[in-house]
Amino acid sequence: MRVLIDYRPALRQRTGVGEYAHQLAVALVPRLAPDGQLMLFSSSWKDRLPVSPVEGASAVDLRIPVRLLNLAWHRLGWPPIELLGARADVVHAMHPLLLPSRRAAQVVTVHDLYFLDAPGETVAEIRRDYPRLAGAHARRADAVIVNSEHTAGQVVSRLGVDRGRITVCYPGAPNWARREPPGSPGPILFVGTIEPRKNVLTLLDAYRRLVARRPGAPELLLAGRAGQNASAALSEVGLAALAGSVRHLGYVRDTERQRLYRAASMLVLPSLDEGFGMTALEAMTVGVPVIASNRGALPEVVGEAGVLFEPLDSEELAEAMERLLDDRTLADRCAELGRARSLRFDWGGSADRLLEAYRQAIERRRARSS
Repeated sequence: MRVLIDYRPALRQRTGVGEYAHQLAVALVPRLAPDGQLMLFSSSWKDRLPVSPVEGASAVDLRIPVRLLNLAWHRLGWPPIELLGARADVVHAMHPLLLPSRRAAQVVTVHDLYFLDAPGETVAEIRRDYPRLAGAHARRADAVIVNSEHTAGQVVSRLGVDRGRITVCYPGAPNWARREPPGSPGPILFVGTIEPRKNVLTLLDAYRRLVARRPGAPELLLAGRAGQNASAALSEVGLAALAGSVRHLGYVRDTERQRLYRAASMLVLPSLDEGFGMTALEAMTVGVPVIASNRGALPEVVGEAGVLFEPLDSEELAEAMERLLDDRTLADRCAELGRARSLRFDWGGSADRLLEAYRQAIERRRARSS
């Protein structure tokens, strides 16, 4: 089986979608061997992929501006990947819109449907194409990959895709060792892109309430790049009430993120919607207690291993943070349960399910062709 994966989300900073593409590619290579082949597709004017970053995979690297190619792909369904020098049995998009192909089975990934709920909070290309095209593309796809049961349900109910063509491929837990619990309460940590969906303004308000009750509360660290419409949250960070107690660190790579987790007293994820919640899984893997909103897929990931709260209630969040700081037994219990729960999420198992989805997609493509 020859598989082509759109690797462009992993070209720069490997945030959620990029990490998902990279780790699935790593896990797929040995499962396709010895007779199969994995190709990583890239198209950019300046970000090159001359050598494959995944051992055992080959690179298909084109010097075509990504916006130009996406416009042609999304609106015209052209050019097919065969004209771009790639021959495959399966082409897999890491987003909801199809990669054009004359012969290959077409697979799309739906990470979440936030672009339907708040298109104004997305980047211009997503705002232009996804709300209008995602449903039709997902229904035409030979297989649809999602990263949670929550998203699977959304794709069925809102995009009209048959559940039998949807495969859940959870992200896997990172191969990180469990930490030694810090001797004193470390920083309160948020990891994620600073954007309205992540609900950072509620976190800042809750932290302000916490500090008013506990002037010696640990500092709040925001680790993640500034995304679309981040100015309101970042402006709050600079206000006198929070200055010196809250720091925005920007995007952090794996080694620095691990260091932050190992020192943190807790991870707080107040998101209004998440297709999965990779940072919750990372924190649980290391043994960091997690406070997460009760929206999206976060309850599916965290389960009973963390503290869930209503994401629009900043007082409830402030109380949850205070409880974890005051109740060592609760914090230790969350850390233990989180570590055990993280073992359920495995890239190898997800790659096995993905490979089976590819086989089914090829059969559906053949049936359509005949």
